[in-house]
Amino acid sequence: MNIKEYSFGKIKIDDSVYTKDLVISNSRIYPNWWRKEGHNLYVEDIEEFIEKEKPQVIVIGTGYYGVMKIDNKTIEYLHEKKIRVYIEKTKNAVDIFNELIKRKEKVLGFFHLTC
Repeated sequence: MNIKEYSFGKIKIDDSVYTKDLVISNSRIYPNWWRKEGHNLYVEDIEEFIEKEKPQVIVIGTGYYGVMKIDNKTIEYLHEKKIRVYIEKTKNAVDIFNELIKRKEKVLGFFHLTC
């Protein structure tokens, strides 16, 4: 997967454009990612993807302005799983995700596209 561009509310991956939050692995896109509370990230919002994909590292894009907040229990959960974590505004998170993909790391990206 290669994220070609990101702007407020829109992300282009390979040749497809998405306008809703999504999750991306090395080989799969999970569109229309929905969270328990839109601007908060809890363990239950990511757990099924972590269990399915078993990433070495995750990248969390907190939105264009960085409005999405990460619950402390979510960070603890990821540390317990020994998963490296990057938390950035989505534009920076996209750059990190692409670099990790280029390095062939097993990565999972959680991207909030708006605020």
